[in-house]
Amino acid sequence: MKITLKDGSVREYSQPMAVIDIARDLSEGLARVACAGEVDGQVVDLRTVVDQDAQVNILTVSDEGGLSTLRHTASHVMAQAIKRLYPNTKLAIGPSIADGFYYDVDPETPLTAEDMEKIEAEMKKIVKEALPIERFTLPREEAIALMREKEEPYKVELIEDLPEGEEISFYRQGEFTDLCAGPHLMNTKDLGKAYKLMNLAGAYWRGSEKNKMLTRVYATAFGKKADLEAYVTMMEEAKKRDHRKIGRELGLFMMNEAGPGFPFFLPKGMVLKNTLLDYWREIHRKAGYVEISTPIILNRSLWETSGHWDHYKENMYTTVIDEQDYAIKPMNCPGGVLVYASEPRSYRDLPLRMGELGIVHRHEKSGQLHGLMRVRCFTQDDAHIFMTPEQIKDEIKGVANLIDQVYSLFGFKYHVELSTRPEDSMGSDEDWEMATDGLRDALDELGLPYVVNEGDGAFYGPKIDFHLEDCIGRTWQCGTIQLDFQLPQRFELEYTGADGEKHRPIMIHRVAFGSIERFIGILIEHFAGAFPTWLAPVQVKVLPISDKYMDYAEKVAKELFDAGIRAEVDTRSEKIGYKIREAQTQKIPYMLVVGQKEAEEGTVSVRSRFAGDEGSSTLDVFMDKIKKEIASRENRKMEKEEEK
Repeated sequence: MKITLKDGSVREYSQPMAVIDIARDLSEGLARVACAGEVDGQVVDLRTVVDQDAQVNILTVSDEGGLSTLRHTASHVMAQAIKRLYPNTKLAIGPSIADGFYYDVDPETPLTAEDMEKIEAEMKKIVKEALPIERFTLPREEAIALMREKEEPYKVELIEDLPEGEEISFYRQGEFTDLCAGPHLMNTKDLGKAYKLMNLAGAYWRGSEKNKMLTRVYATAFGKKADLEAYVTMMEEAKKRDHRKIGRELGLFMMNEAGPGFPFFLPKGMVLKNTLLDYWREIHRKAGYVEISTPIILNRSLWETSGHWDHYKENMYTTVIDEQDYAIKPMNCPGGVLVYASEPRSYRDLPLRMGELGIVHRHEKSGQLHGLMRVRCFTQDDAHIFMTPEQIKDEIKGVANLIDQVYSLFGFKYHVELSTRPEDSMGSDEDWEMATDGLRDALDELGLPYVVNEGDGAFYGPKIDFHLEDCIGRTWQCGTIQLDFQLPQRFELEYTGADGEKHRPIMIHRVAFGSIERFIGILIEHFAGAFPTWLAPVQVKVLPISDKYMDYAEKVAKELFDAGIRAEVDTRSEKIGYKIREAQTQKIPYMLVVGQKEAEEGTVSVRSRFAGDEGSSTLDVFMDKIKKEIASRENRKMEKEEEK
């Protein structure tokens, strides 16, 4: 049996070998830090026996699969601790997730913050006990009997829903046994000390509002304490930057029980939103896009043709008009297709780049709603590009460069993922292969590093996703490029080629911001509400020292307003120090203090969020400076930050 290792070297074994034994054969040190294995590209348990030629990689916490295995084990240790402390608690599911892990439990009495401290202390005991973790399988009836004996109704339901013939595996550590597919570490002591319970939340069993609300215990785990401490610090900073809190304090948006998941933008929030949309229109006009607008409600027949009625109906709001089914659009693309089909097209018209700031509605579950990040109504900065096969690569490269321009403006780093065909999809293998190769070739020519995300494409085509990183290290998926051979076929789109014959165009779906609402939420947290001057809802606050100088303050504000600068006057009868502190709290980029001297000399005393007191200036000089800053969309930073 030949085992090919990650470095390309080959080892031969005369008998089947467990992954952990292969690790020991390579190095005892490697075996001590091994978390899981990867056999022919699939993450497996260290106990997995390899009995034929294979590519084998030993995974540690430095690998995504290894860290996920460590966190999965941590979820079992946490569940064991909960069962020790609260024996009547029923267990549901406990997977690892992107930033840690969770376990959904059904406790007799609600868990509290004090309970979390007790659970974490009990976890430490379990780790110290160094319990071996054993895997075993059972036939369906025996598996159900075991979980009934342990009075775990949620586990029984999971087993009963498994397909016939499915292997049913369990993991045992000490007195604790859990239904689980794995993989897991070899011993509880291998979990180490870098784990922490984070918070409690509610979660419906199996994600259905018709089922019981369970308690979800969120936690995280890392290979090193330093990594855990860095993560906890980041999360504390994230709490301070919570867009819901800052949005309320700055008067940007609100939510109301009259429309859960449907955000209300307040006057200052609308200034922010419209400024972003003005920028979007500017860069798209320069990139050769035309703007369209399509209806929010369209009939069932359209959505059946597009495939959304069959593949996306559970996320769509529907209604009946004149005894006919209609749907509120969850996406803009079918409307864009109808615009393309509204007149004859020639190869000379292509590529045709059509942008739309379309309002879409999607039925998100109430438990998944989160401020502006997950809403039921949002504006999507869609564009649909119709092109010939020869134009695919250049158009994808053009979109990638436009998205790079947008993210660079806000100071975002990003990484790229290529997502391939999902199980629920439509179209031929040939079309999918051609589409996927087109995206891959464009990325290769751009020199953009990317990872392949198998099976996560849209139902109508593969896609490129852009995951941006904010200033505290969190990632967000926003931009996307989706290549689509299916909709042009389903809607029988055509263009006349240079040969005079009819041909089928290729279609790109793409967004840069994604959801405008979500992007605003990300920007609020990225800048902690301290937006660059060009984006700030109020760019200048004029602060009269007393009511005597109110007329001069109003005159200054009017000149700023007439020059296109967003300015307000603080008309309250408060001390100047209080007004300055209030303006700082509101994250205003510039404050102009005016009193007797300024009124007599026709000047302003400039204070900024960036440098504090910037001295006296004539209004013309100040306006010239700030207009240049706004026009360049400069992201001026605080001087102390620049020194770092």
